[in-house]
Amino acid sequence: MSVVKVIELNAASKTSMEDAVKVGLKKCAESVKNIKGAWVNEIKVVTDDGGNVTEWRVNLRVSFVVQ
Repeated sequence: MSVVKVIELNAASKTSMEDAVKVGLKKCAESVKNIKGAWVNEIKVVTDDGGNVTEWRVNLRVSFVVQ
């Protein structure tokens, strides 16, 4: 039987929501091993005065197997 732990993290990208998820998972993988999946809990954007998106932010819940 495996034990899975879930951690929560925030990541951002000026490019896209998908890129923010990739950035967050890549950074997480530097210190967390056995990542099995992630859920996007929340999506936020930063805008300029004209309403244009300048930054995408995501809140992730990342699951990994504990050894």
